[in-house]
This record gives sequence, C-alpha cells and structure tokens, in this order.
Amino acid sequence: MNHAWLLIAGLLAMAPAPALGRDGALDPGMRNPLLPGYFADPSIIRDGDEWFVFATIDPWGADTLGLWRSRNFRDWTFETPNWPTKAAATSPTSGKSKVWAPSVVKGRDGKFWMYVSIGNEIWVGTADRPAGPWRDANGGKPLIPRNFRPGLHMIDAEAFVDDDGQAYLYWGSGLNWVNGHCFVVKLKPDMVTFEGELRDVTPAHYLEAPFMMKRGGRYFLTYSFGNTTKDTYQLRYAVGSSPMGPFREMSDTPLLATDAKRQIFSPGHHAIFSAGGEDFALYHRQALPFTPVGDIVLRQIAVDRLTVSGDRLAIVSTHRGADVPGTAVKRSGARLGRLTASGSADLSHSATAAGDDNYATSWRSNPGAAWLQADLGTVKAIGVTTLRPAYPTATISFSIEASLDGKAWRHIAAERPARGSPITLPAISKTRFVRLVFPQGADILEWNWPTQ
Repeated sequence: MNHAWLLIAGLLAMAPAPALGRDGALDPGMRNPLLPGYFADPSIIRDGDEWFVFATIDPWGADTLGLWRSRNFRDWTFETPNWPTKAAATSPTSGKSKVWAPSVVKGRDGKFWMYVSIGNEIWVGTADRPAGPWRDANGGKPLIPRNFRPGLHMIDAEAFVDDDGQAYLYWGSGLNWVNGHCFVVKLKPDMVTFEGELRDVTPAHYLEAPFMMKRGGRYFLTYSFGNTTKDTYQLRYAVGSSPMGPFREMSDTPLLATDAKRQIFSPGHHAIFSAGGEDFALYHRQALPFTPVGDIVLRQIAVDRLTVSGDRLAIVSTHRGADVPGTAVKRSGARLGRLTASGSADLSHSATAAGDDNYATSWRSNPGAAWLQADLGTVKAIGVTTLRPAYPTATISFSIEASLDGKAWRHIAAERPARGSPITLPAISKTRFVRLVFPQGADILEWNWPTQ
C-alpha cells in the first residue's frame, strides 16, 4: 500500500480542530473546494462539452500531473496524463523536484500545448486533445533549463494567446520565497521557438505564477506573492497596454489574501477562464485545518467569480463556490443514512464528514484497521455507490459487508486494492447496514450514495 497519506495524516492529526467560521467553511454542501483531494497550481481548459483541470499533486508534486475531467463542472473523474513524467522529462539540469505547475492552452494551429515545470525547469509538450496522448515537443530537452538565469527559479510557465493569434510565454519565480522575477517572450507559430528578446516585466510585489488576461484592450498580468507554506501567499495584479509590458501594479491589490476569520488561507497560483460571458478565477488555497508542519503543504482548488471594471479587478473568495453558466448547480448523488466508524484520527475528522458533501472535510481513521459504516434506516436495495478518497493517487484496500440487523454480516465484496476518484462500489440488493472495512486505514472525503 502507498503510505504517503498516512504520514501526512499522522502529522496533521496533532492539530486542534478549527473553529467554524460564520461563512460556513465546513458546512455541508459547500462547493469549494471544487475538486476532491489535495491539488495545486491549476490550469483549466474546455474542449467541446468537457472541462479539463490539470494540476500539481500535493504535497509538492509527483511523478505525473493530476488531470480532472467533467462534463457538468461538478462531478469530476481523476486520471494521470501519459506525459509528462519525471522519468521521461528529466535533463542533467533538472534538479530533484517533481512534476508541477502546468499551463495548457489551445494554439493557433488547433493543437493543445502544455508548458510544465519538471524539476526546476520548464518543458513543453503537445497533444491533439486535452486528454492526450501527450508527447514531448522539444526533442527531449527542456524549453527553459534550470540554469537559464542563474540565481532565479525557472518555473511556473504560462502561455497566453492574444486575439491576433500571437502567443506569448510568461514564467519565473525566486529562490527561498524571495527575489521572484517575471519574464515574457513571444513564441513563433510552432509554439516552441522564442521570437525576439525576452523581457523582464517583474511588478513590485511578484514571486511566481504569472497569468495573462486581456479585457477591454487592457492586459492584466496576475501573479502570486508571499509564501504558500505560511499565511502570506496572495494573488495580485498589474495592468499594461501591451502583453510585453510594462505593467503597473494597482493600488487595490491583493485580489485574494488570507482571511483567517473566514478560514481562507494563502490563496493564489491561479488560472482565469470565461463561461457565458462571465469571468472566473480557479486557484488553490490551504486545506483545512491550516496547520503547517515543516515543509508539508496540502492545498485544494477553489473557483470564484472575477469581475472587471476598467483597469480594476475584483474577486471574493467563498466556500459556496461560483455559479458557472452552463454547468450544474451542485454535485450529483445524495448522502443517505447515518455514518459511524470504528474511530477517527481526531474530532475534526469524524465519520459524518464522509457524508456532508463538502470536500474540505474528511473521515480520517486512526492508523491500522478501521471501518466506516452506513445505516440506511430501513431495509432496502441500494444502487452503485462511490468513494472519494482524499488521495486519489494512493492505493487503498477494503472489503464490503452488509447486514439486515447490524449483528449478522455477509460479505459483499472481498478485499481489493483500488485507487483513483471516484472508486465505484457494487449495488446491494437488500440491506440496512453497509460497512467498508479498511485493513490499513483510510482517509475518505465522501461516500456518495445514488439519488433515489
């Protein structure tokens, strides 16, 4: 079994339960976080009637990226793209860091292009569809090597395609959470080769994660500042008349920042997208409870509305989440029955958290064997149910039992390993109690029941 989540869970279990803010951060039915699990640095794209979110797998990346797919924007399925991988995209200058911080755009050629940090440098790949298959687009070498600008961090590339089809690439960060620099260069039609000289367009309060947006003839350079492992991380912006700058940082920044009373910590590293003529920001913020333990970070992805007024931007961070035109209002399924468990790691991770339709909460077992049980109230048949584990890339093992009276149990499914999200469980013809038995423990965001 993959024990990565057990290590993190053990460390975070020492933290006290957070106080519930008046905005309902931990209330049932909250739609932020948008995605079930711990992910960061999102990039979003829509192709036809399907949404794709590419993201860093927390903590601090993995050997692959995470990819979430949905047709209604609420019910997401997890997979990992075939490229990049740490093994397939490593150079002598890469460094030890994993795969992180993707940017995916559609080029003027109709193909999809990914600019992604692997190690401490930037690689580029291409695909005919967002789901792939992806392939390296630069001859097996980094587009921007780690030593491109010594003393700075060559990560967080973000592509922008202007109205005339001209593409630009922005990137850059600092070392040890300081001295960030933002670079921009034109891309030739091949989306790989630089055209002309690059420019340093670093605004006053910049660390990393640039994203370019054009509205009303103005170019908005948005970016992150501060330290994501603390509560200082924030989203800021600057405005210019050209995608190559210069950019003037606005006086009403930051756009997003820590609001401890509302249980919002370190929002940043975002993407901006449009739907139905409205703008939205997709960004990560710290998981709750926010209890930094060394360098471990667990972040979750949220979406909120972005408004533009002249050269001013505004975002209000919420727990309820944004109503995106053309998408479902809420996640499908129902949470039926009373949930109990053999035990929980702490009071903030009780069994009921696995049935509250809120991805900010989870049932986290004590280490070792554990079970999670549902009481349906009466004997009935139930259809297929699904599990949303907190760590879709980790393998969990479980068996399924059922009972009419809570005393005599019959096996429904033998112990099996599973990973991903959602994990599908079989229908049961007649039962009142259903019990999931985890020989090595588990961390479950949601146990989702079929709508009756």
